[in-house]
Amino acid sequence: MSTYDIAIRGGQVATSFGVTRCDIGIKDGRIAAIAESITDAAQVIDAGGLLVLPGGVDSHCHIEETSRGGYTMSDGEPQVTVNEESFVTASASAFAGGTTSVVCFIPQWKGFGVWERYVDARKRGETGMLDFAFHQIISDPTEAVLKQEVPKLVAEGVRSLKVFLTYEPLHLSDAEYIKVLLTAREHGCLVTVHCENYDAIGWRTRALLDAGLTGPKYHAWSRPRVVEREATHRAIALAELVDQPIQVFHVSCEDAAEEIARAQARGVKVWGETCPQYVTLTAADMDRPGFEGAKFMCSPSPRDTAEHGRIWEMIRRGTLDVVSSDHCGFSYEGTKGKGSSGRNASFEKIPNGIPGLAARLPIIFSEGVSKGRISIEKFVELTSTNPARLMGLYPRKGAIQPGADADLALWDPAKKVTITNALMQHAIDYTPYEGLEVTGWPVTTIRRGEVVMRDGKVQAEPGTGRFLPRGPYEMVKPRGITPEGFGA
Repeated sequence: MSTYDIAIRGGQVATSFGVTRCDIGIKDGRIAAIAESITDAAQVIDAGGLLVLPGGVDSHCHIEETSRGGYTMSDGEPQVTVNEESFVTASASAFAGGTTSVVCFIPQWKGFGVWERYVDARKRGETGMLDFAFHQIISDPTEAVLKQEVPKLVAEGVRSLKVFLTYEPLHLSDAEYIKVLLTAREHGCLVTVHCENYDAIGWRTRALLDAGLTGPKYHAWSRPRVVEREATHRAIALAELVDQPIQVFHVSCEDAAEEIARAQARGVKVWGETCPQYVTLTAADMDRPGFEGAKFMCSPSPRDTAEHGRIWEMIRRGTLDVVSSDHCGFSYEGTKGKGSSGRNASFEKIPNGIPGLAARLPIIFSEGVSKGRISIEKFVELTSTNPARLMGLYPRKGAIQPGADADLALWDPAKKVTITNALMQHAIDYTPYEGLEVTGWPVTTIRRGEVVMRDGKVQAEPGTGRFLPRGPYEMVKPRGITPEGFGA
């Protein structure tokens, strides 16, 4: 009988600590050994000429979120529209792009609790192939939700709460946000925040519509950098007031990142995340003829090419230490996605969100590593190790070391690929990255010791994904520091 089930042989193994030529032995779905040579295995996978990376951990994905009408819906949009992405199709897309684990969202509807939504989301997640954890969206922080239901979710292993400072009907007032922060602190949760100013965007939107400026391009005008910067400052300040760690989601500009950097310099536990769209797409993409610009609408809005360079600098500095996809797909054709309010709809009625599960790792590898902006080690940190740490999944996920799940992505660093929608393998009928050439591509994805994708062909079976419960972890514990020491 062989010592190992699988040996990954001859690859350059890359972690956040360095790159070295070695073999990996896998037993019972876990990494059992790392050695110069492993020969005693029932199956050998030749990784010669390839990089062996931890499977990607995407800590910000919208997958099969339900609305009150029973449909699925996008990040914060009030319309009852269909987000076609199921856990099965999302799994295929993730594996095609080298990602093996995700953290996605449980919705809350105004006037309702969260426990039933968790039960439903858990069942949906278990139909897929990805390993998954949850953030719980809090849009109606009643006493019953915060005092009775959130503790039940924490006991189940849900360790992060998501809040919106914009969007109708999801946004919270400052007082409601503070309630969520205090609840998270009591129960050892991270709070993740969408930072844009609700009232400012509402005012700006009304002014644009009154001026007859209604096309997709004006989505960017409705939410300029200043509204993201202000909300980021406010979110951090209130978190600092009550000593609750937070992560700022999808940072699009240097202005907002600088607010995070200043807080980090004070020792505040705040982390910043960005996404591939903020180093590739621009506001000009929304100024395409007709309705075409709707394909690129997401929030915060993409900025300009100069901002791309500033975001990369914030990544190198470590201010932004996670890159997620914020995968939130709506199809372009038909009547249930981007066109749910008609092809002549004004920008505020077009669902926000773009697909990106499969594109995330190839784009960041190509734009980052291949173009010399970041090291391979930094790439691993941004896309796997750091999100796993911050979400309490490390070292089970995001690591290549004995005892970790054998989640691996074998990369051909020299392979040139032109992104097409077919390669994305998602349920959405377009990709905003169509035609983008990237250098570096995953050729094999392994989840818990099983090859789930090889040469673009997904091999996993539906129903093999596992829920990832999260226990208490040191990273998101309060510092014990509050103004004047009150409430510490």
